[in-house]
Amino acid sequence: MTQPATDALALRLGAHLLSDGTGTRFRLWTTTATTVAVQVDGTQYPMASQGGGLYEAVLPVKEGARYKFVLDGSLWPDPYARFLPDGVHGEAEVTDLSRYQWQHTDWSGLALSDCVFYELHVGTFTPEGTYRAAQERLPYLKALGITAVELMPVAAFAGERGWGYDGVALYAPFAPYGTPQDLQAFIDAAHGLGLGVFLDVVYNHFGPDGNYLSVYSPQYFTDRFASLWGEGLDYAELHMRRYITANARMWLRDYRLDGLRLDATQAMQDDSPYHILQELADEVHHLRGTHLLLAEDYRNLPELVTDYHLDGIWVDDFHHQMRVTLSEDQDGYYSTYDGGAEALAHCINRGWVFEGQWWPLEDRPRGKPADVLTAPSLVYYIQNHDQVGNRALGDRIHHLSHVSDAQFRAASMLLLTLPMSPLLFMGQEWAASTPFAFFSDHHGELGAAVTEGRKKEFESFASFVDEDVLDPQAKQTFELAKLNWAEQESGEHAKTLALYRTLLHLRRSDPVLQNRDRHNLTAGSAGNNDLLWTRTVTSAGERLLLWNLSAKDLTLATLSLPFALPPRVILGSEPLTELSQTLLSQTLPAHQAVLLGNL
Repeated sequence: MTQPATDALALRLGAHLLSDGTGTRFRLWTTTATTVAVQVDGTQYPMASQGGGLYEAVLPVKEGARYKFVLDGSLWPDPYARFLPDGVHGEAEVTDLSRYQWQHTDWSGLALSDCVFYELHVGTFTPEGTYRAAQERLPYLKALGITAVELMPVAAFAGERGWGYDGVALYAPFAPYGTPQDLQAFIDAAHGLGLGVFLDVVYNHFGPDGNYLSVYSPQYFTDRFASLWGEGLDYAELHMRRYITANARMWLRDYRLDGLRLDATQAMQDDSPYHILQELADEVHHLRGTHLLLAEDYRNLPELVTDYHLDGIWVDDFHHQMRVTLSEDQDGYYSTYDGGAEALAHCINRGWVFEGQWWPLEDRPRGKPADVLTAPSLVYYIQNHDQVGNRALGDRIHHLSHVSDAQFRAASMLLLTLPMSPLLFMGQEWAASTPFAFFSDHHGELGAAVTEGRKKEFESFASFVDEDVLDPQAKQTFELAKLNWAEQESGEHAKTLALYRTLLHLRRSDPVLQNRDRHNLTAGSAGNNDLLWTRTVTSAGERLLLWNLSAKDLTLATLSLPFALPPRVILGSEPLTELSQTLLSQTLPAHQAVLLGNL
C-alpha cells in the first residue's frame, strides 16, 4: 500500500518563518503566470522560479508582516495563508504557529468509545462569539459530562458570519473568532480539563466567494465530477491532494486537535488508485497520539471504516426515524421513514435503516449492512446543525408544538443509554429556546441568490410558505441563533438539564452502560407499537429501557415482553418522586421512559 506522503511540498507553499529567525520564505505554485512577486507591507519583491511552476523569495521579514502575491502584475490573496485578519479578500499575515507555549503536553487523545460529542458553532455558542468566550464555558461542558467538543468549520470564509461550510482559505482560522493562538489556547484549555477537541472540515468543495486557487492554477479543479456546491476538486492532481492532506496534518499537529469530522464524504469523488479518504486516514493515524476521522455520509457504507480506515460515520437514519416518531413529519426526505417503536428498534438492532433497500430519492439502492461496525463507529444524534439549521425556521425538535418536553427528555434518555457514540448539538441539554437557522453574509447578487435559493429549498415541504423562511442574509437570523445561557436553570430547561447531567454520569459510571459492545444490545417493540424497549445484558448485569411513545399510560403487565422486568428503578425521564417504584413497575405514563436494572 502507498505510504502517507510527506507534507514537504505543501509546507513550502505560502509564507513560513525560517527556523533560525532571520526571515520568511514565500513560495507559490502557478500554471497561469509568467512573472511572479510578493508584496510585503506595501513593497513588491520578485520571486525566483524554482521550476515546475514553483516560485520562491526569502525575505528578512518577521511575524506580523502583511502580504499578497503578485501574478503578472495583479495582486491576489494567498490560498495557503495561515491567517487572514482582514478577511478572505485581504492581505495574509505571516504567522508562527509554533510560538504558542502548550501547557498540557501529556494529552494523547481519546478513544472513540469514550467520546460524547458536543457540536458547537463558535459564533453563536456565546454572546461574544469568540474562541476565548467559548473557552470560558469549557468547565461547564466538563461538568455536564461531555468528553469531546466538536467545532463547526473555522476555516476562513467570506463575510462576518456564517456556518463555515463555504470556507475558501482552509489553512486560516476565521478571523472574527480570534487569532490562531486563541484557537490553540482553546484546545489547550480543553485538554487540561480532559476534553478532546474535534473540527468539522470541508474537503469536498469550496465556497462561492474568495476561492483563489484557480487563479494560481485551474488544475486544482476538474469537470470529471459534478458538485452541488461548485467546481469538482481534482484529488488526482498532486497540489490539490497535498492541499487537503497537509491541511489535515496542520490541524492535528500544529493545533493539536484530536480528530476531524469530514463533511459530506459522498461528494469526495476520486478516481485515483489511492482514494483521498484512505490517504487522509493513513496520514492521520500515522501521527503521534490518538487521532480520529469521522465521516458525514448518508450512503450507509461500512467500507468507509473497514476499507478506507475512517473511524466512524454519522448515522442520519437514527435521527430521521426519531424525527418521524416524535413529530410525524414526513415532508421531503422524511417520507422514506416509518417512525414508531418498531422502526426505531429495527434501526438500533441493524445500526441504520437502509442496507440495500431501494432509495426513492435517488432511484437506486442505498446502503449495506452495518454488521461489521462496532457501536462506537456509529455516531447517533437526535439533533445536529444540519437537522436543525436546514429547516425554514431553524426550529429544534422540541420547538414543535406536538413534541412535548417529556417526549424530548425520553428521546434523550434513549440516545444516551445506547452504546453508540452520542452527539449533542449545543443547547440541546437544556432544550434551548433559541433557533439555529442557516445564516450567511454575502454581498450583492450572491447574497440575493442565497436568499432566493433558501426559499426554493423548501418548496417540497408542504407545511412552509416563503414568508416562513428566515432570511439567511439578515443579521437578525444570526443573532437569534445565539444561545440564551440565562434560561438553562429555570422551569423545563432546568429539568431537562438535570436529566442530561444524570444520564451522562450514568453513561460513564454504570458498569453495564459503560459497555460498548453491540452484541450485548437488543431492541424491540410491544403494545401495538406503543412501547420501545432496549435491553443490554453483560456480565455486570442487565439494563432495560422502556419508552412509552403513546399519549396514554401503558400497563406493563398486559404487554407481551420476552423477558421479566428487572426489579430496580434506576432513572426515569421524569422525576420519580411522584410515583412509587411499585406503581412504576406496573404502569408507564404517557411519553415517559424508565431505566430498570437488576443490580
